Amino acid sequence: KAGEDMARANDWASKVMALVNGGNASAAIAQIKVAPSVKDLKALQTIMTLSKMKGRYPNVDAAIADNLALLAAPRLHRSP
Repeated sequence: KAGEDMARANDWASKVMALVNGGNASAAIAQIKVAPSVKDLKALQTIMTLSKMKGRYPNVDAAIADNLALLAAPRLHRSP
């Protein structure tokens, strides 16, 4: 199961990286805002760093950081 999750996370991150590499930062940011989990965002952050894309699109880096903070924060109670 854990391996499955990691493959899925990397799959999502790869798709977002394709948007970044294609210069479509706004579409990448839209995806980042609906990221499935912290693990997915961390995978994307790692890929960005390894592929030397970190810093090239400051808005994408900021979106990753902001959404990591949001997902890591304790959930507020939401009514159904």
